[in-house]
Amino acid sequence: MSIPRRSLLTGLIAIPAAGAAGALIGASPAAAAPASIDRTAFKLRRRAGSYATAIAGLDAALPNVSVQHVLDDGNRAATRITAGEGAGLVTNFAAGFHFESGDDNTAEWIPQGITTSSDALDAGVYEDRKAVLVSWYSTGVDGQKGVRVSFVNRTDPLAPVYRHVLLVEPYTSGGVHSYRPVNIHAGGIAWYGHHLYVVDTSNGLRVFDLNHLWQVSSTVSTACGRQSDGSYQAFGYKYVLPQSLAYDQVGTGGLRFSFISLDRTTAPDSFLVGEYGNPGTGTRLVRWGVDYTDRELVQDSGSTTDSTASWAYRVDVTSMQGALSLNGKYFLSTSDGDSNDGDLGTWTPGGSVVMHYDTLPVGTEDFTYRSNTDELWTVSEYAGRRMAISVKAGAF
Repeated sequence: MSIPRRSLLTGLIAIPAAGAAGALIGASPAAAAPASIDRTAFKLRRRAGSYATAIAGLDAALPNVSVQHVLDDGNRAATRITAGEGAGLVTNFAAGFHFESGDDNTAEWIPQGITTSSDALDAGVYEDRKAVLVSWYSTGVDGQKGVRVSFVNRTDPLAPVYRHVLLVEPYTSGGVHSYRPVNIHAGGIAWYGHHLYVVDTSNGLRVFDLNHLWQVSSTVSTACGRQSDGSYQAFGYKYVLPQSLAYDQVGTGGLRFSFISLDRTTAPDSFLVGEYGNPGTGTRLVRWGVDYTDRELVQDSGSTTDSTASWAYRVDVTSMQGALSLNGKYFLSTSDGDSNDGDLGTWTPGGSVVMHYDTLPVGTEDFTYRSNTDELWTVSEYAGRRMAISVKAGAF
């Protein structure tokens, strides 16, 4: 749905001309200035039970491959976005690529979340590869298939290649180990060590273990899981990535888990989660600490299951699709529907949100950051214009 830009600007001190940058979103009865809210209202609980038995059984039944193996087994070619083209797509272009035409135009899958090997490890490479991961949710037009993730090998940024991997939830029934598709929106993802965190809109976070990537049969495009002939299928995909744990929201805040990003500039490292809303009255950003030793959420003192947010703010930004924080500064992506370029908001707590209009691609979504190159990456969702693209964060 196309969202009029003025809907983002209720309560402005001044309304600039279209395309202007640097407009302040100020306080008013309709759109209050961002304000700190009670962080304790946002609590996640590690889900009871374990996937360990099913994962161990599937480890024994299926070839377990590495991330490097999947990245080196790309079967699709992405097209690098040149500096000249990029300058016409975003402001302060850094790098990017287009997906293959079949993925660019498909009605079956829509891209949402993005993360990179710079999230996984601070060095920026994982198993000697520089990578981008992008989540896509199934629209169900050809049957509900859950979520797939593009593993994009950008070790040579001039010639990126990629392959889709299906996310699955393992289970055991009657002593038989199998898996099923993960039917969520996957609006944001964050790669941290061997864990891939995926937002589950109403429920919280799902976590997938990159130490257990399985190669499966790709002969049946309409089936998923163990079949009667003993084969393991995944809607025609060659690899699956299993869920290993989940965090369910149990606090009173009722957060909409729309997107997620990693912040390595906090102590400890942390995940920033936010929510989409149109209108944006009451939209919030919430932060949870994450433990680098086990790559899981920091637990409350005296608890082995609960993790309470360390920070929470109400920001009141309409159509917020992604957010990222660096050294106390916040970057917000907002969508203007399928007819207008996306916008970038910047904000420091204590001040107002500053909007930089028409700086991001049409259909901008989640955010992620590569610190060694100062690249703020996003992915765009609309068919015919799907790309992963980055801008220089320091230029805003």
